Amino acid sequence: MTTDLTDLTDLGGRTAVVTGGAGPLGAVLADALASAGARVVVVDLHPDSCAATANGLPGEGHVAVTADLLDPQGLSAVVDAVGRLDACDILVNNAAFTGTSGVPGYAVPFEEQTDESFAMALALNLTAPFSLTRRLAPLLRAGGHGSVVNVSSIYGLVGPNMGLYEGTRMGNPAAYAASKGGLAQLTRYLSTVLAPEVRVNAFAPGGIARGQDDAFVERYERLTPLGRMGTEDDFRGVVTWLASDASAYVTGQVVAVDGGWTAW
Repeated sequence: MTTDLTDLTDLGGRTAVVTGGAGPLGAVLADALASAGARVVVVDLHPDSCAATANGLPGEGHVAVTADLLDPQGLSAVVDAVGRLDACDILVNNAAFTGTSGVPGYAVPFEEQTDESFAMALALNLTAPFSLTRRLAPLLRAGGHGSVVNVSSIYGLVGPNMGLYEGTRMGNPAAYAASKGGLAQLTRYLSTVLAPEVRVNAFAPGGIARGQDDAFVERYERLTPLGRMGTEDDFRGVVTWLASDASAYVTGQVVAVDGGWTAW
């Protein structure tokens, strides 16, 4: 007997936690999961945008949790809020410092990058996903459909092509690559430790168009088989697939969603 694909991707009755859920990518991931039927807990640093995102999602019962994931109390606030719901079927670890986060000593030439910015990026991009997954694991196990989806990056899979950045205002931080590569390996580790009750996967976005310098965009698109940068909407399908029963036999994988960037 076959199962309809719509049934496999139905997230009705499940609770999803999305960190960085009010950001450009996080808000789209939250909307994708809510559109599939999930109740979404939107976690973000900024209270107004966090509440606005949760209130704007399709469906009912969504929750906004304002938390600084660099602060142990912020991590505890997320765990406590989810605990009060007594449900966590899906955890999307999306919050991160990216190359445009404006952290001093971060997205600057290598010799100018600081130990402090490196440690801060590791804390948000890697330690926070570890901590939240560990502390929410009992709820993820209990629901019977536990799925952790980590947001890595192509720069967690391959080294940077610094020629892309020549003559632009942009940089490529070592801490971003190290943390996203660490998240890919943490994904593989957790997939075995939490099995068989909880699946753990990641997807690795390629470059997302956000008003970058024209020179960068032209170079990037020339090196991408599909000939364009990504948009946030390009990740709706992969997060829904990895969160749902449509990927019930998939765990420990890092799926590149990059227009073919890492294919050559």
